[in-house]
Amino acid sequence: MSCDFLALAQPGVQKLSPYVPGKPVEALARELDLDPASIVKLASNENPLGPSPRVLDAIRAALPELTRYPDGNGYRLKRALADRYGLELEQITLGNGSNDILELVARAYLAPGLNAVFSAHAFAVYPIATQAVGASCNVVPARDWGHDLPAMLKAIDANTRVVFLANPNNPTGTWFGADALAEFLAAVPDHVLVVLDEAYIEYASGNELPDGLGFLARHPNLLVSRTFSKAYGLAALRVGYALSSPRIADVLNRVRQPFNVNSLALSAACAALEDQAYLARSRAQNDAGMAQLEAGCRELGLSWIPSRGNFIAIDFGRDAAPIDQALLRAGVIVRPVAGYGMPTFLRVSIGTEAENVRFLDALRQVLAT
Repeated sequence: MSCDFLALAQPGVQKLSPYVPGKPVEALARELDLDPASIVKLASNENPLGPSPRVLDAIRAALPELTRYPDGNGYRLKRALADRYGLELEQITLGNGSNDILELVARAYLAPGLNAVFSAHAFAVYPIATQAVGASCNVVPARDWGHDLPAMLKAIDANTRVVFLANPNNPTGTWFGADALAEFLAAVPDHVLVVLDEAYIEYASGNELPDGLGFLARHPNLLVSRTFSKAYGLAALRVGYALSSPRIADVLNRVRQPFNVNSLALSAACAALEDQAYLARSRAQNDAGMAQLEAGCRELGLSWIPSRGNFIAIDFGRDAAPIDQALLRAGVIVRPVAGYGMPTFLRVSIGTEAENVRFLDALRQVLAT
């Protein structure tokens, strides 16, 4: 008789479901016998511009060193980040994507008997990372699809060790301002680590969103998590980083896997950070695409959640699963978010102008049938 290895796993892991990413183009092409070139993917909040030419040059230059292990400390990238943000090297932790940072936090600070606080409709990795180490999830109901920061404060107890905040939040796109964040941080107990997930911060303009880095000096229990996967266009290479007090960074580096960021990713991230013109184009493309999709929704009589990310959550007022399936048959991949407690919504990433037109045309046909 074979052993039940699920039963042998710790209880928190038994209760988890695997993270389901956006459907790859190749997978849909196989399933429906479609030409991959005819498929539009707007499911994973990827940058539609393609990589920066400077990034491609950096990767090509790094290729001859593939037989060597990467710099385990990531000095060049840390130095570039420290110079950009006016921080010390000792305040930076590198991750294999920002997901890795979230996992490091959970491994270092959570355990059975402890809990993490986060909002409903927040990023799926928060409960995964929390339950995987045997800790409990304290999920606070959302307010207008966004973080209810006063309620999250009330949810903190003596066994809370981590609070996950996403600004803007994925998949809702909601955000909170600087005053709200300042009030929250001032009231959080010292024993609680606040993880401010700013994966989409680069898409904000001016003072639309608070810059978490401005709060680091006053709040030694704050960690700001960011990524190169979105606005910098490096999703395939998986580069994230945490900015925190040196003491928190020291703890995370004790559990961080050796060589967790590969050489090509390190070189590409350094080049991407220098290419501020590409970042500006990414933001301009996103602003135009967001306006395009909002106008399309307005024309179709659909409501949506205002977003400061590179995606928009559209409410169909009914089960969105059949609409998602019909879009797939039309060769358009978007993201169902029923698993986030939003069964009437589909999340749509901002694409190129042509990709957005393709989505809106397909959606118009689906809704007309």
